[in-house]
Amino acid sequence: MIRHLELKAYGKINLGLDVVRRREDGYHEVRMIMQTVRVYDAIELNRTEEEGIRLSTNLYYLPDNENNLGYRAAKLLMDEFGIRDGVEIKMKKFIPVAAGMAGGSSDAAAILFGVNKMFGLGLSKQELMERGVRLGADVPYCIMRGTALSEGIGEILTPLPPMPQCRVLIAKPAVSVSTKHVYESLNLPSLGAEAHPDIDAMRAAIEKKDLSGVVSQLGNVLETVTIPENPVIQTLKDKMMEMGADGSLMSGSGPTVFGLFTNQTAAQAAYEELRYGSSQDLAKQVYLTSFYNRKGHADGEQF
Repeated sequence: MIRHLELKAYGKINLGLDVVRRREDGYHEVRMIMQTVRVYDAIELNRTEEEGIRLSTNLYYLPDNENNLGYRAAKLLMDEFGIRDGVEIKMKKFIPVAAGMAGGSSDAAAILFGVNKMFGLGLSKQELMERGVRLGADVPYCIMRGTALSEGIGEILTPLPPMPQCRVLIAKPAVSVSTKHVYESLNLPSLGAEAHPDIDAMRAAIEKKDLSGVVSQLGNVLETVTIPENPVIQTLKDKMMEMGADGSLMSGSGPTVFGLFTNQTAAQAAYEELRYGSSQDLAKQVYLTSFYNRKGHADGEQF
């Protein structure tokens, strides 16, 4: 019987994000290139004899009840399978919150994996993904991980070859962005073709393992909404390019900005400038990391 698990819930960035159309049900159809990065939340699960779910985090402002996506992930499986034992969830957050990096979705994905393993439910990765989409469109991808094309509302996933490695500088400014507001404010008919990234060209570059080709196709249609409302995002992008990034982009609906660097010395200098130098006021959280390319998990492997 497994009584304790320690899991890593990895964040993601969007190398390309296009919105195809708004559906009649209010959802937006997207085409995105998703990429896992080595910035993660630490999740600890403990099986208890006392029935129920107890969740705690290192951030006082995050909910510890059904308003937390991780809590709902545990409850989804425990209700479905009639689990009478309890689970204690300790969540140590490092992925910036509400920042376009799928932190909450990744936590939920890790907890789905952990509850499945801890209680011997026997669900496959695909079965976990099918349940994950009930919690949020990004959850199935966060179970799959690696490099992937995401379509539909985000639930139609096509695994892609691993991205060539480079240094990834991630900076989250001290502003908050509502994903709901960004999508509702997106005026697709008013946008020219240049606002839409070429997702097929980026996919082709990834399949050729052509990092410069990927960089040349970086694009996010949601920048047309988020940057005018939060100019610091463009300032961060410009700063990364000035300091030697091959390319820079906002992730998701923002406000996180990432820069891709093939020059490791330049990447380190840019990190130190944003973290400790005269530009430190631009970003609240800064990480220098790399891509995480392992797809999902194998049976018996830790998440």
